[in-house]
Amino acid sequence: MAVVERVVVTVFTTVTRSVVDGHGHRHPGPPREVREALLTITDSDGATGRCLAAPDTVREAVIAGHIGPALIGQDSLDRERLWHRVARRQRGAQGNLSDRALSAADQALWDLAGRRLGLPVWKLLGGARAEVPAYASTMCGDDIPGGLATPEDYAAFAKDLVSRGYRGIKLHTWMPPMPYGVDRDIEACAAVRDAVGPDVALMLDSNHWYSRSEALTLGRALDELDFAWYEEPMEEASVQSYRWLADQLRTPILGPETSWGKHMARAEWVAAGACDILRVGVVGSGGIIPAVKAVHLAESFGMDCEIHGNGSGALAVIGATLCGRWYERGLLHPHSDYDTPAPHLRSIVDPLMDGKVRMPDAPGLGDDLDVDYIASRTVASWGTGSQ
Repeated sequence: MAVVERVVVTVFTTVTRSVVDGHGHRHPGPPREVREALLTITDSDGATGRCLAAPDTVREAVIAGHIGPALIGQDSLDRERLWHRVARRQRGAQGNLSDRALSAADQALWDLAGRRLGLPVWKLLGGARAEVPAYASTMCGDDIPGGLATPEDYAAFAKDLVSRGYRGIKLHTWMPPMPYGVDRDIEACAAVRDAVGPDVALMLDSNHWYSRSEALTLGRALDELDFAWYEEPMEEASVQSYRWLADQLRTPILGPETSWGKHMARAEWVAAGACDILRVGVVGSGGIIPAVKAVHLAESFGMDCEIHGNGSGALAVIGATLCGRWYERGLLHPHSDYDTPAPHLRSIVDPLMDGKVRMPDAPGLGDDLDVDYIASRTVASWGTGSQ
């Protein structure tokens, strides 16, 4: 039996070509230096598992002693049991152990198992499909000339995305701090539908704090435009508001994206009839293990479950299941180059081929990390366990 010996967080500098506004929305920008973190778990056989994460997410969880003590000395292949050992430390953790930190630990353990056994994680999870259609997920609306500043900008970008092979497009429209509103959203959605025609699947992820009446007005417009789903137009803490909305629209309601509570919260949404398509993310909902539980929950009720976000963890769950149609590729923008990898990656995990993304073949999660680059730009490191 190989046991976990070390849990290490490495913080390093890299380069991004995007900026994040005061409300957390990402937009294109000039190259700038940022800090990224790599969580590495090593077992007594020398096998390692890695997961990229935001520095504050994993640093606090490791420094506060929530992840290391739960894993050190434990069988590194006992992923289900170890997920519960870490997750139960969230009670009383005073905010230092978020679902994102739990996800990083879980993904690193899956990566370790895949590398040890010589299999990609999606195969370890069951192996259901080797490729998946990708939808283009846009950045939020902005005021950048030639960007996503007008309904006409969205329409022109949508036509370009279809020419690249996408058969589905999800619009993130204008959100604070940009001027926003239902009428403007409807104009953008109508312009895109007119630009791409009836055969391209369209989805909307709108401003998240509309009132019930605003969300209903927008949803009825989407009914007329034949949208494939409608995502997070209201505060997701109000499950009954989503049940109320879903009962009145033909367009399927997709959710929840951000509700705290992992797969348990998704069960509440299904039981309440608050969504037509379930939503779960690997990064934001506690990891691969709860995401797979949510997918099987949806499957049990004859519902699709769409995985939120991109990356190797999302691909692992999608490749292991058949309950859901799409992979979310993005965020995309007319002024952003998604296909060029960041300096700490040798290649991206999700190249687009004929409108589809293939599952990684490499053992583990499949992230093509440039470990030499990361080592040369390391600015801090924290660890627990043997040296």
